[in-house]
Amino acid sequence: MSYNEHNMNPQAKKIQRIYLGLMLGNTLAASLIWGINTLFLLDAGLSNFEAFLANAFFTLGMVLFEVPTGVIADMWGRRVSYLLGTITLAATTAAYFVMWQMDAPFVAWAAVSTLLGLGFTFFSGAVEAWLVDAMHAVKYDGDMEAVFGKGQIVGGAAMLGGSVAGGAIAQVTTLGVPYLLRAGILILLFVAAFATMRDVGFTPDRSQRPGKAMKVLLRSSVRHGLGNPAVRWVMLAAPFTASVGFYVFYALQPYLLELYGDEKAYGIAGLAAAIVAGAQIAGGLLAGRIRRLFKRRTSALLAGTVTTIVVVGCLGLNMNFGLAILLMAMWGLLFAASMPIRQAYLNAHIPSQQRATVLSFDSLMGNTGGIVVQPALGRVADVSSYGQSFVVGALVQVVSLPLLMRSRSYDKDSKD
Repeated sequence: MSYNEHNMNPQAKKIQRIYLGLMLGNTLAASLIWGINTLFLLDAGLSNFEAFLANAFFTLGMVLFEVPTGVIADMWGRRVSYLLGTITLAATTAAYFVMWQMDAPFVAWAAVSTLLGLGFTFFSGAVEAWLVDAMHAVKYDGDMEAVFGKGQIVGGAAMLGGSVAGGAIAQVTTLGVPYLLRAGILILLFVAAFATMRDVGFTPDRSQRPGKAMKVLLRSSVRHGLGNPAVRWVMLAAPFTASVGFYVFYALQPYLLELYGDEKAYGIAGLAAAIVAGAQIAGGLLAGRIRRLFKRRTSALLAGTVTTIVVVGCLGLNMNFGLAILLMAMWGLLFAASMPIRQAYLNAHIPSQQRATVLSFDSLMGNTGGIVVQPALGRVADVSSYGQSFVVGALVQVVSLPLLMRSRSYDKDSKD
């Protein structure tokens, strides 16, 4: 048992259990399709450009709705936001299945993908804000990296199981069945969250009208986000790192099948996603140790980004299936180890009352780049190759380095 676990009081342990349970369910539902999503879109008749343009519309949905749903979380409660997210995602996932069966036109994929983004914005920021406020309220005084790291481990385990299961189920049935299972799990999550999740350490402010509250909270999110030098540069780097990471994960599916030599080997795609999940578990375990190697959290983030750029570039230049699997595992490990450090850093500099909105604003920043980067890299894959698109993606991530370096000058005490 870790030091932090040993010093948790019963209330903190209960909050952590609920958080980890939600992480398990969310990731299991999502990962059932992670290993096959690009293959699913291509099977529906979309080109690489159209498939990643559909993903861009998903990202656009997240950009459009991040702040409004963050306001819902801050005005009506994090629990309400989570419940709305499960229902929205269940409905849009079912719609994906129907469109796949109908060979729907691209405009339909664009519309539903945008609404799918809406569903995820109900989650982004709200669950994390719920956890941090609740742990503070019950007097947890340990490092939040430990709790976020456990979330990474649980999420990685769920992703491991879900990715393998999704690929295997698609192999023996059809590419559409995992989508139906995902919708069913999301409905079960709604029931579980309704019964167990309560806002602790946070009182929703419903005194203002939604329009006025949105303006107030938007100004607050800008002031405490971009207006705060300690987090500004980390947030500005997100469009160049998050968008490429999203593209790489989904482009790996057809790329690995291409290297493997069998475009119908859906099980390989699921296994590949499972390897990333295993790397995520290891990254969650190592996050605390990696953090202790650096005086500042921003130094750890900078080192992780530099290494990620090198790995993505090598992945694009490689033509060997076995080496591609190894590089993919390294990429997943770096991403997973960096996330808890980044979460802890941002939360240390965000006021409680605006936490969900500012975290949603941070997610918005990361997704903004994806609107352009994902279809652009998909187009590179169409006219050249997946490998070339990875090399271009690595170059895009280079832009984040001076921004992260700038953030170090404001990171005086990362252990706040």
